[in-house]
Amino acid sequence: MLNTSVKYDIEVIKEEARELVKKGLVQRQQPIYALSQYIPERDWVYVELELEKNEFLLRDRIIDLLGREDWSEDCS
Repeated sequence: MLNTSVKYDIEVIKEEARELVKKGLVQRQQPIYALSQYIPERDWVYVELELEKNEFLLRDRIIDLLGREDWSEDCS
């Protein structure tokens, strides 16, 4: 059986979320479910499974997923 779906591990999901926030497409306070608008529908089930495996709920905030962020402007 050929697996043509993209592998979404938690780090890939976090990076995707970070990019969407940086581009202003989603806000940190939105629920993680908001990311589903930007991930292909056929792949979303894998994202959900990975989030669940890492104890994230779709109603959790995106900022919970991002955790501590490094701001390059803060470096002095």
